[in-house]
Amino acid sequence: MTTITQERHQEVIEAIKGLAPDGIAYVPSASIAPIINGLLDAAGEEGGPNVFPVSREEEAVGVVGGYPFADKFGVIVMQDNGFGNALTALTTMAVSYHLPMLIVANTRGGLGEYNSMIHSISEPVPELLRSTNIPVFRVDRRNSAKDWGATVAEAGNHARMTFRPVVVLMEFFDHNDKKAKA
Repeated sequence: MTTITQERHQEVIEAIKGLAPDGIAYVPSASIAPIINGLLDAAGEEGGPNVFPVSREEEAVGVVGGYPFADKFGVIVMQDNGFGNALTALTTMAVSYHLPMLIVANTRGGLGEYNSMIHSISEPVPELLRSTNIPVFRVDRRNSAKDWGATVAEAGNHARMTFRPVVVLMEFFDHNDKKAKA
């Protein structure tokens, strides 16, 4: 039986694939491993995107930020607590040079969060990003799996259309799904 969380993962994977990105950088994370693994599977398909790990979030911004200079489009998959690392690269490079990229990040620090230290950076992330003129869209347990996919797809299109980074924050905690984690 497929859980709602697994359906959301699959919708996000399909939405990212549907954007036909040239590259997808990810920061390894157990919380979003199902999405990363789905994208790695897509990389093995004919014509699939280049999917690769990076060690830090600002490295992802630097690499994916170079894609538009070659008339290409990239996606970053990460956790929201990584925006602390990525903020300088995002503001001085991606925002300043109008570089379109989609950033899909799972949220930490909300309901179901087991690590009390993570709240310090994760809770202010949406306001922090908006204060730097980076659009932020959120999905959580109140949204259907289809809504998750549609939001990711539209956010990717919005990044391309507006020539700037766009973020989708995904909160996986769902009290109806015992396997869902922060």
